[in-house]
Amino acid sequence: MTDTISNLDEEVSVDGNLLQKYHALIQRLSKQSIDKHFGAYEDIDWESDDMQITLENGDWILENGYLDPIGDTSWYKDLDNSAKDRLGLYSVAIRMKYGLQFESILKRGLLEYAAKLPNNSPEFRYAYHEVIEEAQHSLMFQEFVNRTGLEIKGLSRLDLFGTSLIIKLGGYFPSLFFFFVLGGEDPIDYLQRKALKSDNQIHPLLKTIMKIHVTEEARHLSFARHYLKLNVPKLNFISTTVVSVAVPIILGSMAKMMLQAPKQVIEEFNIPKEVIREAYRENKNHSEETKVALTKVRKLYEELNLMTPVSKQIWKLFNIL
Repeated sequence: MTDTISNLDEEVSVDGNLLQKYHALIQRLSKQSIDKHFGAYEDIDWESDDMQITLENGDWILENGYLDPIGDTSWYKDLDNSAKDRLGLYSVAIRMKYGLQFESILKRGLLEYAAKLPNNSPEFRYAYHEVIEEAQHSLMFQEFVNRTGLEIKGLSRLDLFGTSLIIKLGGYFPSLFFFFVLGGEDPIDYLQRKALKSDNQIHPLLKTIMKIHVTEEARHLSFARHYLKLNVPKLNFISTTVVSVAVPIILGSMAKMMLQAPKQVIEEFNIPKEVIREAYRENKNHSEETKVALTKVRKLYEELNLMTPVSKQIWKLFNIL
């Protein structure tokens, strides 16, 4: 399956006949969605012995900060192996729940976007391919959560409060919506690819889910990037300014949500505040890793001439520049 993970980021530049290349790319992405697609219950053997989730084999221990930098803290290292394993599984399961909640927003926003498209638009077909693939991802993520046996809450009501606005952006301000898509998908894609390339032992079920996810997300991220390359330069001054200011706020907020310890884990394991500071807020390695995870979207933002003196200060404020 790893052979199907393709890098589509550089296939269209902002030079040349962009619209023609853009439509050709969309048609190829749609074809790939037919040729290389996965089903949550067709391509994962949930009942096989090696796919079972247990807390008996140390499969989820965060050795050397693997999957979460809290594994590097002395507090975590002093826990017994059972607690280490349980915390690690909690961290993975909650992020799975975050993932399906984010993809719920993404799917509904894509449907809003597609509803505004004219007849014979190549984007319409691809948007629906992506919705179908994201629905399969959500099924994978929820099935994983169910099989942990843990009571996973996911995002708070406050976090979910603004989702209806984000969904509407798909129809009324798609340029900002697709930056939101990149803000949620790019950091996770980076971490999953890094994990798959590492020497760390990954539970077979988690590894299978990550392989499927990065394979299909390559298409989704490519579409979002190239939509922005084509359409952001067409925005008027006010819309461009809104995108310029809003994007670093979105990226900074979502990177924190995706890459730091979820609130439920902190409360469930009574993790002291000083441990959270050590693992995330005062951890230079974690800070640099967050910036690296956002490299592709930051470069796109700069390529589209969105970095202004004002927006640069917002990037710095969120410590993601």
